[in-house]
Amino acid sequence: MQDKAPTIGFVSLGCPKALTDSERILTRLAAEGYATSKTYEGADLVIVNTCGFIDEAVKESLDAIGEALADNGRVVVTGCLGVRRGEDGGNLVRQVHPKVLAVTGPQATQEVMDAVHAHLPRPHDPFVDLLPPAGIKLTPRHYAYLKISEGCNHGCTFCIIPSMRGKLASRPVGEVLDEARALFESGVKELLIVSQDTSAYGVDLGYRTGFWDGRPVKTRLLDLCERLGDLADAHGAWVRLHYVYPYPQVDDIVPLMASGRILPYLDVPFQHAHADVLRRMKRPASGERNLERLARWRELCPEIVVRSTFIAGFPGETEAEFDALLDFVREARIDRAGCFAYSPVAGAAANDLPGALPEAEREARRARFMEVAEAVSVAKLRERIGATMQVLVDEAQALGRRGGWGRTYADAPEIDGRVRLLPPAKASTTLKAGGFVRAHVVASDGHDLVAQPV
Repeated sequence: MQDKAPTIGFVSLGCPKALTDSERILTRLAAEGYATSKTYEGADLVIVNTCGFIDEAVKESLDAIGEALADNGRVVVTGCLGVRRGEDGGNLVRQVHPKVLAVTGPQATQEVMDAVHAHLPRPHDPFVDLLPPAGIKLTPRHYAYLKISEGCNHGCTFCIIPSMRGKLASRPVGEVLDEARALFESGVKELLIVSQDTSAYGVDLGYRTGFWDGRPVKTRLLDLCERLGDLADAHGAWVRLHYVYPYPQVDDIVPLMASGRILPYLDVPFQHAHADVLRRMKRPASGERNLERLARWRELCPEIVVRSTFIAGFPGETEAEFDALLDFVREARIDRAGCFAYSPVAGAAANDLPGALPEAEREARRARFMEVAEAVSVAKLRERIGATMQVLVDEAQALGRRGGWGRTYADAPEIDGRVRLLPPAKASTTLKAGGFVRAHVVASDGHDLVAQPV
């Protein structure tokens, strides 16, 4: 046994799916006795989990690798950038940073551990050490991401994720539910379900019947949500769905939201609204059907909140097509919307489409989109003034007596707005991070709400 545990610096970049990959690697490292830190100082080795989707993310990841090499010198690279190719077809990371110790792609926990073992031998036997039941988490204690599948079966022309993460591969339903239960039992109060295509969960397995707690459960989103709703109810917690494509079967999940078993919140990546642009994108639904589906969801669950992402300035996008997108956002009344100016990604089929727009025009359209989307969002937030809502407290000030910050069911962490909590009206009420409080909404402030705990 070594006197001092070897230390590994760790950097995690990219989306929540990459974050869950990082958590799995960190859990394995801890199980084998490695110490980890967020800095390079004193570390025996550094792991950088990268993002490789858009140009800005590629630059950020390459810069992070370069910084780790300069400050430490012993670097293992993993994540989506690890499978990106350079102009000559060779590995991009090794072309830019040839001194890295190893390069792997995403969801490659074992390959990363093999690289670590090769350059920094393991200090412990993983089968005799203790770990928290839910593993190592990079989120605050009261919320966590749960990834239910990897990869994607779509061939969207602007995206290269399938080439990096592969085709859809759903996790066994019993394994997912076991992890969810462990997270709830560890104190998690909000479970965020993520994947590349949450609606397609189980398609690759033919909705195979699995078993959990001795009972049959289909590997299908509806059945999974029913069991997750039961677990959340038993632990006084929330379940939130992300990356939900607008397939007809989503209609079956909305009643679970209306009954309170799943949060009435859907993160739906519409990307555009005009049928011709969607066809060039090779998206699976048309704008007209999406309006009908939104209306149906709101009929089934009037409280439902919809967030989405869009692309402005896609190749060939005419002014009329862009105007149709703006009309859609107004008519659909999207609660929370983000927008990217189209950016060519090496290896994406959209690069070969005619009608590329100048960068200045793409950025101008993104700005115009956000002006409309923000007006819709702000108007919808103002409608909440006077309501009393349940708020999950993220931060509490002065032992919970001077207010803090939290989120309602309508707000996912990091990407949506927040609730500024005023000092509680009652002396007996204190706020606690990770706890729930009822609060009366007294004002809106941009993308945020202001509320008085009651």
